[in-house]
Amino acid sequence: MLFNSLQFLIYFPIVTILYFWLPHKYRWFLLLTASVIFYMAFIPKYILILLVTILVDYFSAIWMEKTEGKLRKIFLVTSLTTTFSILFVFKYFNFFAVNLTSLAHIIGWNYSIESLGIILPLGLSFHTFQGMSYIIEVYRGKFKAEKNLGIYALYVMFYPQLVAGPIERPQNLIHQFYEEHKFDYIRVTDGLKLMAWGMFKKVVIADRLAVLVNWVYNDIHSFTGFPIFIATIFFSFQIYCDFSGYTDIARGAASVMGFNLMKNFDRPYFSKSISEFWKRWHISLSTWFRDYLYIPLGGNRVSTFRWYFNLFFVFLVSGLWHGASWTFIIWGGLHGLYLIFSIITKKLREKVKNFVGLNKYKQINKLIQIITTFCLVSFAWIFFRANNLSDAIYVVKNILTWIPKSFSALISFNFNYFIDLIKSVLNLGLSSLGVFLSIFSIFILICAQLIQRKNGVIKLISKKPLFVRWALYYSLIISIIVFGFYHAGNQQFIYFQF
Repeated sequence: MLFNSLQFLIYFPIVTILYFWLPHKYRWFLLLTASVIFYMAFIPKYILILLVTILVDYFSAIWMEKTEGKLRKIFLVTSLTTTFSILFVFKYFNFFAVNLTSLAHIIGWNYSIESLGIILPLGLSFHTFQGMSYIIEVYRGKFKAEKNLGIYALYVMFYPQLVAGPIERPQNLIHQFYEEHKFDYIRVTDGLKLMAWGMFKKVVIADRLAVLVNWVYNDIHSFTGFPIFIATIFFSFQIYCDFSGYTDIARGAASVMGFNLMKNFDRPYFSKSISEFWKRWHISLSTWFRDYLYIPLGGNRVSTFRWYFNLFFVFLVSGLWHGASWTFIIWGGLHGLYLIFSIITKKLREKVKNFVGLNKYKQINKLIQIITTFCLVSFAWIFFRANNLSDAIYVVKNILTWIPKSFSALISFNFNYFIDLIKSVLNLGLSSLGVFLSIFSIFILICAQLIQRKNGVIKLISKKPLFVRWALYYSLIISIIVFGFYHAGNQQFIYFQF
């Protein structure tokens, strides 16, 4: 059941009405039932996987709290091993089987491992990481084990954020299931506005951009130069609007019922460095890796070499978390290298900026930093989006072939050549109008984020006069209905595959 589907448009109001109609003591059961139905709408039998991890984590946490010493650690290891085993079998077994078989053939061994013919459960990495955060917090003594099995199951399965996050911590979410949330007009309408904004980003921007991106990347060897460049830039905005759109809908739906989910995105493409980008992009995941992997490894409180290793290793794991493919591992590794390079060259870059006088022009300096960071992130997205490593290498080799290679050629970069570049991106799955709407919608997104800055979109709009607010609401709804891209059916959210 996708957020951008007719089923959800019917399902969500029914669940919400029942939620406020029922007495408080029955609401958790309603939400748990609704979450089970929501998840089973995809592949029903995979609910059993969730059930196993929930039961193991639930009892491990309770027994862990009652014991000390080695036995306490045994329960922790049992829980984490179960989680990792399920994750490995469904997500990583085939990847390692193929690579081990290839390695065996290289060294002359007649050895092979058969791949498993199984489908990856939707959102497996998300709900397993949420369960792991609970068991680790209980082990560290920072959170009391939840005694109500139904409440703990709801923590793992809460349907607005079940499939693609944000990845919540038990300290933030579990207590909210015990609180009575009364109908609050302002909170409900704010939640609906956030859902509408998320839907706009998904169906008006992301799904239309996806057409051109898929057209090029799914037949990448038929293209070169500018079409590849545009498809890559479009994907940068597609994945942001797709994932942040999901998060907005999830947070908005939860807010309508009175629940507060953490903010997962904070205008990441306005970041001035890769470090800042990861403080703004997929915040729930980046903080998860920081707290449960980076800091336990020693963080930056170790030798310089070890610090660099910690950074690089965490981003390699992050890449592997996203997908069982070398392209994802390289994507993560690139971000690790970006961070290490920025640390090593920090003093040198400051000297260069002082030498050329760039520090005197703060806005220009800031703009250069933002553009540079966006280019680096977009380059890494090539490996994230490419269907395989061969396609990614082809993109890297051909993405800038449209740029004149000599100064004289750059001078003669005339108007006709510019027109030819524009023509080369027309009819790549989208009409001329479709390309225009794609670019214009990205412009709207950038303008909205420039205007909002410190305040969110909803708070910003709420300060406007009544006629302005309603004009914006109607414009948003009409845009979703009229300009939403529904021609190819409902597009699944990109992060559902993780």
